[in-house]
Amino acid sequence: MSQKQTGASMAWNDKDNQNPWGGNKQTPPELEEVIKDFKNKFNTRFGGGSSGKGGVSKAARGSFKYFIILAVLLWLLSGIYIIDPAERGVVLRFGAFQTATSQGPHWHIPYPIETVYKVNVERIRATEIGFRNIQNSSYSGAVSSESLMLTKDENMVDVKLAVQYKIADAQAYLFNVFNPELTLSHVVQSVIRQVVGDNTMDHVLTTGREQVAQEVKRHSQALLNEYNTGLIITAVTMQDAQPPIQVKASFDDVVKAREDEQRYINEAKAYANDIVPKARGASQRLIAEAEAYKSQVVSKSEGEAYRFTKILTEYLKAPVVTKERLYRETLEEVLGSTSKVIVDSNSNSLMYLPIDQLINTSRTSRSSSSVTTFQDSPTGQSNDGSVLRSRENR
Repeated sequence: MSQKQTGASMAWNDKDNQNPWGGNKQTPPELEEVIKDFKNKFNTRFGGGSSGKGGVSKAARGSFKYFIILAVLLWLLSGIYIIDPAERGVVLRFGAFQTATSQGPHWHIPYPIETVYKVNVERIRATEIGFRNIQNSSYSGAVSSESLMLTKDENMVDVKLAVQYKIADAQAYLFNVFNPELTLSHVVQSVIRQVVGDNTMDHVLTTGREQVAQEVKRHSQALLNEYNTGLIITAVTMQDAQPPIQVKASFDDVVKAREDEQRYINEAKAYANDIVPKARGASQRLIAEAEAYKSQVVSKSEGEAYRFTKILTEYLKAPVVTKERLYRETLEEVLGSTSKVIVDSNSNSLMYLPIDQLINTSRTSRSSSSVTTFQDSPTGQSNDGSVLRSRENR
């Protein structure tokens, strides 16, 4: 140390009130020592030399401590994870189930202590029974080993199903069954064969398609719940149901015959609906006409009977006059309807007259007078009866 620095140090010690380091008698570090210490740390961190063994090992231990702290912080931060609204998180600790988490940010002990599996429980998944859809293509491949099955009436049918499902329990889906999708496929295949085997071919192919699909859905869901697979079936749709290709032509003929039968039945019902009301109307009309004819005949018979009774009364009073009158009325009635004219041959003079016109005029006037008399009569009798009644009144 030089004299100049020694003197300055002694001057600082002599004046405590001017010591910038306080009154505890401490001396500031020398500048060379500070620079040397900084160089040693810099060389240690970046591969440079060092001035002493003790200094190098101490700096290296300090730097390694910082790296360890930084690595621990990064490892702890890696345990932060976020669960989407449609997902559920399943946390495993050393491979065993620990907890399940819902949507939002969460933290877990990072790998390898804990592991998080994210499962989408809202996405609708699908599987095919009896066929396979090839992506990016309109071709649909058939799987006859799954689609061909036997019905109750010992017929073969080709049934294809599309099943839609989603995950209801993430923990059960991950750990209870080795392959849940394959289990679902086997369950549906077993159930559809049972349902088809309990029904006839016509029921499966025609009227019972929707009923068969609902039964498959119900029984399949019951088995999945029994196996605790964590899956829930949302829909079962029968894509196709037809007889095997070997007998399809014959079956189409049967279906066509059944359709023709139904068409004929509908046509017969339409014809019946058209002809029955007409027949009922005609029958009512005939009944009404018969009633009118009956009333007419009865009224006419009663009038004739009444007329005969009146004539009988007059005959009993004056038989000769009544006979003469009846004889003349009968001749008038008989000769009035003929066009022949009888003339006395002993007559010396005969004037030419238009006999045909006179006869026609006489008939016309007689007919009109008869109609008027019949309408005016309260009993609907002929003119003769009226004359008889007038005579009796006199």
